[in-house]
Amino acid sequence: MKIIIVGCGNVGATLAEQLSREGHDITVIDVREQLVENISTSCDVLGIVGNGASFNVQSEAGIGDADLLVAVTGQDELNLLCCLIAKKAGGCHTIARVSNPVYSREISFIREELGLSMIINPQLAAAREMARLLKFPSALEVDSFAKSRVDLVIYRIEEGNPLCNIKLRDMGSRLHCDVLIAVVERGEEVIIPDGNFELKAKDVISIVGTQAKTTEFFKKLGVPTAAAKNVMIIGGGRTSIYLAKQLLDLGIKVKIIDRDANHCEELSEMLPKAMIICGDATDKELLMEEGLMEMEAFVATTNFDEENIMLALFAKSCSKAKLITKVHRISYDEIIENLNVGSIIYPKYITAESIIKYVRAMKNSLGSNIETLYRLNDNQVEAVEFLIKEDAPVVGIPLQDLKLRPNMLIGCITHRGQVTIPKGQSVIEVGDTVIVITTTTGLHDIRDVVK
Repeated sequence: MKIIIVGCGNVGATLAEQLSREGHDITVIDVREQLVENISTSCDVLGIVGNGASFNVQSEAGIGDADLLVAVTGQDELNLLCCLIAKKAGGCHTIARVSNPVYSREISFIREELGLSMIINPQLAAAREMARLLKFPSALEVDSFAKSRVDLVIYRIEEGNPLCNIKLRDMGSRLHCDVLIAVVERGEEVIIPDGNFELKAKDVISIVGTQAKTTEFFKKLGVPTAAAKNVMIIGGGRTSIYLAKQLLDLGIKVKIIDRDANHCEELSEMLPKAMIICGDATDKELLMEEGLMEMEAFVATTNFDEENIMLALFAKSCSKAKLITKVHRISYDEIIENLNVGSIIYPKYITAESIIKYVRAMKNSLGSNIETLYRLNDNQVEAVEFLIKEDAPVVGIPLQDLKLRPNMLIGCITHRGQVTIPKGQSVIEVGDTVIVITTTTGLHDIRDVVK
């Protein structure tokens, strides 16, 4: 597809890189010449320097025959204007990044009146990801597949865990749980394991199963599965507001610390059920006085990555709280993840992933049988959801007899709305959706899975 991206910040750059890699024809637009040049060179895409809301600039980018325009600049109103002009000029699909909470109650009206295909709010998306993690504090990350019927939970095995030194083929008989270990990350190595694979302490594993089966699995490991009862949030920005509202609705006690007195007054009005503390969270004594050691969860969401990381490390040193650290810059993600500061939330990645899911859905409507595609383990693993059609070469054959390509795993099968974790005797039928987990990127069709 031909896609125009307006805005070459972190989100725009991530979109350009991933969509170009998937074979789309990408053009980027930004007023900042250096950013345009950097992305054009690194992603091998066409770059245009100019105002994305200009009809002439959009015309130069080829809006007349574009399939989609995505506006992800840092200005909500500019993004909406870009989409409005694109809709009038080319009639293509449009996606706008809109962050201001003022618009949050008007999203449906704006989308309908402007004819937008999608509006994405990075702060709200990040808050939803955080809330999902706080419902399941033992997880490093939680994703949903198969229309939210299947969870993929990323979990780190610590010393003394019942999974240590167990082979996957023996896991079912010992724990009697219907889940699948789909991916193992051991140091720098990412592995799609077979039944002979033996789990070790410090492995980071990706578990596929229904929510009920996954919860049962963790209970048998002796791992807490209940949501956190109280949360300390550092920073009172938009993400914190969205998060606090969700947690308060779940009955979770929320304490927010922010250094701006005027903003604290606004927070008190917006979040009357939350406890708002005006103070500097880098003051260790303040954190201790406010009960850090008794907190079940600690979320660092300031606008400064270094401060968030430092606070998370301090919270880790003196409490057993579930840690969530928000990080804006993506240049040092490998270093940050090695610091072990709990679950790391990259709003830019979340925003880009939501848009990419929509693009894949568009592509599916044009003939592909990919329903959704997720990237895991720093983009080293793909989880691809396929709709099985009549001519698919996997229909009617037991999985144990299918000759899959190396590093391929059938993660689950959805048949008439019922999800099963497949076994060797399982058979895929027409109309099913299957999730294939693989380290071989770039799958386009279920035919690519078999030899």
